[in-house]
Amino acid sequence: MQDFRKCLSRLSRPRLLVRAARLGMTEYRRERDLRRLIATVHPPAPEAALARLLDEEERIETTRQRGDAAYSLTRHVDLLIALMAEFRLLSQRAGA
Repeated sequence: MQDFRKCLSRLSRPRLLVRAARLGMTEYRRERDLRRLIATVHPPAPEAALARLLDEEERIETTRQRGDAAYSLTRHVDLLIALMAEFRLLSQRAGA
């Protein structure tokens, strides 16, 4: 979990994106959202989900920084929501 904490703390994203993601966490539904974001039938364990979400978020961040027309703000916020929610779930399980 320490590695994920380190990875998440190194993310430097615009404050507005992070704020939108924090606000959106209340609507996060693991089964529904992971299926859409990482193309999986059954949600993986939080560790596996975080690894895949980090990879996908890195790709979309690169697209954003390049100014590519394929960039999707909505998808980026959704990925950040999922990252935050999965990390919270992992932290809760570690503390239990």
